[in-house]
Amino acid sequence: MTNSAEEILDVVDEHDEVIGQAPRAEVYARGLIHRCTFILVRDAEDRIFVHRRTPVKLVYPSMYDMFVGGVVGAGESYDDAALREAEEELGVSGLPRPEPLFRFLHDSGGVAGKWWSAVYQVRCELPVNPQVEEVAWHAFLPEAEVVARLGEWEWVPDGLAAYERLRARHG
Repeated sequence: MTNSAEEILDVVDEHDEVIGQAPRAEVYARGLIHRCTFILVRDAEDRIFVHRRTPVKLVYPSMYDMFVGGVVGAGESYDDAALREAEEELGVSGLPRPEPLFRFLHDSGGVAGKWWSAVYQVRCELPVNPQVEEVAWHAFLPEAEVVARLGEWEWVPDGLAAYERLRARHG
């Protein structure tokens, strides 16, 4: 496996059209627009998978997230990246293909540029075994508890923006 800073990403424009490729570290350093997936994972009881990122993450270390996901590799589709990232982060295989919901352009306010964010949802009824490199803590929480924690825990800003958009869409 390559170092994540060396991973090659598609660089895209404000319309999500590919305009080039660059290593992840360069994409972040130069604030180039790239692509990410966000997958909301629910279990059989409709609880949401929530986790705290490890302190070694390049972006938003040790913060909470209600999505799994990550960057889309060069030449990779959003749909393929969503399934790959969900299975990797949850430590499962045979997950159903995540359902695409919407996309939006997120501006990190200078942290790592902007990224097109493709939001998905999936049901995971398999026992999870999250990657220790990615996930410091995890639990499946009822949505009411996730909402109650929004003002208490330090959430990743892009995941929080995606979750707020998702909640606005579903009333």
